[in-house]
Amino acid sequence: MSKQTSGKKAPQKAAQKATQKATGKRNPGTRTGGQGGGRVPAPAAAPTPETGASPAPELSRRRLLGTVGAAGAAGLVAGGAGGALAVSAAQDTAPTALTSIGSTEVAFRKASATHQAGITTPLQATGHLVAFDLAPDADRKTAAALLRRWSRTAEELMAGRTPDADTGVALDAGPSSLTVTFGFGHSFFDRTGLTKRRPVQLDPLPDFSADALDPKRSNGDLWIQIGADDALVAFHALRALQKDAAGSARLRWQMNGFNRTPGATARPRTARNLMGQIDGTNNPKPSDKDFDERIFVGRDADQAWMRGGSYAVVRRIRMLLDDWEKRSRHAQEKVIGRRKDNGAPLTGGSESTPMRLDATGSDGLPVIPVNAHARIAAPASNQGAALLRRPFSFHDGFREDGAPDAGLLFVCWQADPLRAFTQIQRKLDRGDALSPFLRHEASGLFAVPPAAEPGGYVGRPLLEG
Repeated sequence: MSKQTSGKKAPQKAAQKATQKATGKRNPGTRTGGQGGGRVPAPAAAPTPETGASPAPELSRRRLLGTVGAAGAAGLVAGGAGGALAVSAAQDTAPTALTSIGSTEVAFRKASATHQAGITTPLQATGHLVAFDLAPDADRKTAAALLRRWSRTAEELMAGRTPDADTGVALDAGPSSLTVTFGFGHSFFDRTGLTKRRPVQLDPLPDFSADALDPKRSNGDLWIQIGADDALVAFHALRALQKDAAGSARLRWQMNGFNRTPGATARPRTARNLMGQIDGTNNPKPSDKDFDERIFVGRDADQAWMRGGSYAVVRRIRMLLDDWEKRSRHAQEKVIGRRKDNGAPLTGGSESTPMRLDATGSDGLPVIPVNAHARIAAPASNQGAALLRRPFSFHDGFREDGAPDAGLLFVCWQADPLRAFTQIQRKLDRGDALSPFLRHEASGLFAVPPAAEPGGYVGRPLLEG
């Protein structure tokens, strides 16, 4: 390279670094291509129709995210570098636009939002579930300071900004639909002297006959759910929040999960679990008239600080995949009560077709067996009880016998766990055909307060009320 050429590029690079430092944004240089995974150089911008010359101005990353973020916020995202936008005429200095997956931003707080992100947000590709216990000498003031730090960090990261003392793990990535959701366990209220403000809905879950729970991987004072469509973005958030907790809380347990990446299918579809079954067909929808009543705590709740919040039940459910995969597809469908290919009930139709629980076959037996999982878990079989499933799959290697240590990080949301999860699980516990293929190995119940108000932090009405 000639000295003349090098001399021209040095000021340009210096200007880029100065812009990055001034905006606080992660490096908007070359981006990782969607499905190809390689580094993509910035393309030259197309000539303008009016003059035939390349446009001179550069779009800021904030404007760029605003341009492409709307479609992604609806969950209808598609990967691939082919959809990238050119933002400058200077090929050697212009950043390549993020794909829609990378650019999608979920707000940590906004004036119109009552609930924390990560509850009704579309499922992300990568997730971390983490529980912390407060340090032995921690008190209510310590907890408030920690929630304040966590809320500040979560807001920065969800916006795609770089927090102070950053590790640089996700320096060149966009927000990638990152969500961070905070909750309080039963023991949190004892540790902070707030026992009188603990909701009765947070009473411990009952024991179920199929439980084989590891107490070291269950419960906890504080709980965090992290989700993102990029694994490095999710890990970056996990690491930043863990560092924030130093001296105030220590890690109790961590579980890592995944889902299908948005854009991997021709159209958005209900997720599949590791048994190959479509999982979540009967989920209540935000468009349902009674959705908020089922999922979120109402305005008449005894504990005012939980109004607009929700309760999360977390279960690590190992699947006995070796046993399951020995069954024929027909036998598997009988266990579930739905077709494996499209999720339709065995009584016919499509995935969204209501199950005909009274339908019988030529042999006089119910088409959907009486112990089929879909029948037993259906709202019609549980006095209308329903919950919002939002799980991640997991695979943590292999056990000593060679079987995969894999299954479902089951996360469900409801306004009252006793009337939703507990009622349904009790019925499943008594005769679900799927139970022999599952092992419930960890459990937790957490009160998830509403979103932080402007200028506040998650849980402030509880900790400062």
